[in-house]
Amino acid sequence: MTPPSGQPATAASDASDTGGALTAASAALRGLRVLDLTRVRSGPTCVRQLADWGADVIKIEAPVDEAQFGGPRHGPDFQNLHRNKRSLTLDLKSEAGLEAFRRLADTADIIVENFRPGVKARLGIDYDTLSQTNPGLIYASISGFGQDGPLADRPGFDQIAQGMGGLMSITGEPGTGPMRVGIPIADLCAGLFAAQGILIALFERQSSGRGQWVQTSLLQAQVFMLDFQAARWLMDGVVPKQAGNNHPTTIPTGVFKTADGHMNIAVTGNVIWGKFCDSMGRPDWKDDARYASAAARSENRHALNAEIEAITATRSTAEWIDIFNDAGVAAGEINDIAQVFANPQVRHLGLAQPVISQERGATELVGQPIIMSRTPSHIASPPPLAGQHTAELLAEVGYSEAEIAAMKASGAI
Repeated sequence: MTPPSGQPATAASDASDTGGALTAASAALRGLRVLDLTRVRSGPTCVRQLADWGADVIKIEAPVDEAQFGGPRHGPDFQNLHRNKRSLTLDLKSEAGLEAFRRLADTADIIVENFRPGVKARLGIDYDTLSQTNPGLIYASISGFGQDGPLADRPGFDQIAQGMGGLMSITGEPGTGPMRVGIPIADLCAGLFAAQGILIALFERQSSGRGQWVQTSLLQAQVFMLDFQAARWLMDGVVPKQAGNNHPTTIPTGVFKTADGHMNIAVTGNVIWGKFCDSMGRPDWKDDARYASAAARSENRHALNAEIEAITATRSTAEWIDIFNDAGVAAGEINDIAQVFANPQVRHLGLAQPVISQERGATELVGQPIIMSRTPSHIASPPPLAGQHTAELLAEVGYSEAEIAAMKASGAI
């Protein structure tokens, strides 16, 4: 694999089984301390952004097996979400555990949590409480439906948000019923928006000296991601429907059969439409009243798609992709996941990055999709073992060896 300029070719673990400081994954956020109280996916997605860009992320875990959160530690999901972190086990239901957390919170720049609303207040680790002794604290909360309001106490789950947020009503073939998308997009987007909110708050803190409470939810993220479909409703009163693989407004754009499979074609605007007609050997379509304008192509999309597919089915996918791209018409393969990571451009961009997992040995994880010329990100360390850095981190906030031993004996760590 040849990574792009500035992208590291290798990544090594700097952590031992007994702890040890980690090499920062990037210089971009180096010096920031983050306490990670998150579970499952939306919260860990947010925190991964901070860890991958060099923040000192401390994963707070209960001193029990938490395999039910995000799968087992050796599983692909957990490994991909929790790299570049240190791990501290704390029982937040014990007074000793809470006191240790409060000490750490006084040293933190950022805390990220995705408890159900109300849990943090009952524990006494909410923003209002912790910011009294750490006014510069940025506290990020991700929930299913928001921190307040009529549905705030509902349990949140990605597919629920996909449905309530409208996405399932516009996904899938017409008449086949609602369809979820193949990734947890509400979870992922909520995590990314939370990370963006944290970075905004960090920038604002430079002038005010004060932190703030950053909030987002799966529902908010999903509604925002409706994007132009939401705007069609808000501005024109159009309730979009399922369109399958056909783009709802740009025609012809969709999936077409080839001699050896399928391909995507995207034709936008009349200039590209003309190039497409010539590439297909059908220049007459440019003057055909059924297809000559965008509105006409929309009205007659099914007839047009049938005519296109009768031609695309005569050649291979690779032949058509060369023909269309040479003409300036967007077209591409429809890859499975194995083919994605075998793609020469994906390999060139370095999206699969090597790491030495403590549970799995040599493996690869998905790297950041952003290239920075001076402060690139890389996977500097694998996910930590549970509690791997507990003694080290407690010592950093003033606990003696005897106090740490006593906490361990009591089950607080």
